[in-house]
Amino acid sequence: MARRARRAPPRCSDAAVVNLPARPSPAAALRYGWRLGCLSFGGPAGQIALLHREVVREHGWLGEDEFGRALNFCMLLPGPEALQLVIYIGWRWYGTLGGILAGLCFLVPAMLLLTALSFTFVLYGTLAPIAAAVTGLKAVVVALVIQALLRLGRRALKDSWHVAFAATAFAALAILKVPFPLIVIAGLVAGPVVFRRTPAARAAPGKAVPLGRVIRILGCGAALWALPLALLSLVSAGELPTRLYLFFSQAAVFGFGGAYAILAYVNTQLVGVLGWLSPPQLVAGLALAETTPGPLTLVLQFYGFVAGWNAPGAMAPASAALLSSALASWATFLPSFVLVLAGAPYLERVAAIAGLAAALEAVTAIVVGVIASFALAVAVAVLLPRGFAAPDWSAVVIAAGAGFAITRSRLGLPWILAGGAAAALVWARVAGA
Repeated sequence: MARRARRAPPRCSDAAVVNLPARPSPAAALRYGWRLGCLSFGGPAGQIALLHREVVREHGWLGEDEFGRALNFCMLLPGPEALQLVIYIGWRWYGTLGGILAGLCFLVPAMLLLTALSFTFVLYGTLAPIAAAVTGLKAVVVALVIQALLRLGRRALKDSWHVAFAATAFAALAILKVPFPLIVIAGLVAGPVVFRRTPAARAAPGKAVPLGRVIRILGCGAALWALPLALLSLVSAGELPTRLYLFFSQAAVFGFGGAYAILAYVNTQLVGVLGWLSPPQLVAGLALAETTPGPLTLVLQFYGFVAGWNAPGAMAPASAALLSSALASWATFLPSFVLVLAGAPYLERVAAIAGLAAALEAVTAIVVGVIASFALAVAVAVLLPRGFAAPDWSAVVIAAGAGFAITRSRLGLPWILAGGAAAALVWARVAGA
């Protein structure tokens, strides 16, 4: 008797899984997603390069053209583009469930590791060896932020208009203290006017996607966002968790331009306005987040953790810290899942809208100025903690060495971070001898 043909896996009704070059089995996709989540060091540029090499070039799981369009689509959205690209790839393979699982695999390993590092920091961060190691990590972060600023500036500042946008954003944020969301909105409005572009070629219409699907996803996203607020109203958690959740939700919605742009806004608010963190705690969080895989915006989980630990209210410090970190992560990453899953079927149409590209061009130029203000604040906090008259020479030397290693060597980021921590430990030992 002839063998029965093997049935194909059921097709997800909301994913365009046809005409793919290839796709892994569900088990292989989960294994790959988890491995990626454990090994995705190096920030968004390194993570996107790793995705391209493995998904497109080595395995042929996604076409070159579609990968490029998906990346452009994700760059139009607020939030971490590497995470959003992972969600899109998961959706492309296995629909909404595939996108959700892919995003969780990318996030969960780093979230668990950063939670452990957060407890270590608040419990033992004042011990001399750990404090010295964190100082070394913070010095490396200075070099990383400056390098990101220079790299983005070379790519984004193409003419005098771009420079004007960047300079205006720097002055507005660093000097005039204009709220970051207003700066982003101004860029989105001014971009299509200043950076006029020839209308893009009309995208192929493709298969029509029911509008009801988008409404359902947006409705589910709104319900999932409101759920923590409803739960907080039922328990005596104090005022801080609710305020923290609303603050990080706002940061996520206006998080155009990547992690450093979001951190520039968070820096001014958490330290200067709300007073939930000190400048050393803010830079230390960024240093610890650089040592973990996953998106750099995961540092907001650390900030929520420390804010809850610093002001636990009626709760135990550990409980308040875990609650606040969970709220920060939920508020930060939920919009990425909702926006990608709602907009993925319209990828071709979105990529062909010239006005959106012009708006993104303006925001990218603005982000250069925003990151410049953040780089200045980080450099002052780490290199000049006691003012210009008394620089921290150990941090200055380690930052300079890290900058050389980042730009002139082939060392990976984990090795550079480890080298910075080790150098700070040696410096502290010699200075204390």
